[in-house]
Amino acid sequence: MAEVVLRARLAEAGLAGKVVVDSAGTGDWHVGDPMYRGARIQLERRGYDGSAHRARQIRPSWLAERDLILAMDAANLASLRRLAGDAADHRIRLFGEVANLHGADVPDPYGGNPAEFARVLDMLESGMRRITDQLRTVVGTPAAER
Repeated sequence: MAEVVLRARLAEAGLAGKVVVDSAGTGDWHVGDPMYRGARIQLERRGYDGSAHRARQIRPSWLAERDLILAMDAANLASLRRLAGDAADHRIRLFGEVANLHGADVPDPYGGNPAEFARVLDMLESGMRRITDQLRTVVGTPAAER
């Protein structure tokens, strides 16, 4: 869900070609599977398209190649930092901190009810607005908006 929301926010801000976005989990449970139905339905209700998403697992080599890696919760943050070893630094952060959600974990609604998916989507939309604003500062405002 997070990748879909961030891509949409970046497109709205004119930053789609300036920022590369990936999404991957720390575990291999669903690699290659489409987005969980409950997540896809909630996204569709708000006008997003999650149909192209396929689950992937993060590769250790990615850690050195990415400028910023966001973990949705403290458990994933710890897993990513263990995976990174000595390379664990300021680039591996908790989404709730970067997105100004007071450091809150974004719960995994997998298997949950529609209200749980809606709550998570609310958090993602709020946080991605803030992240997009931060990225606009880092990569610059598109020429058409100046």
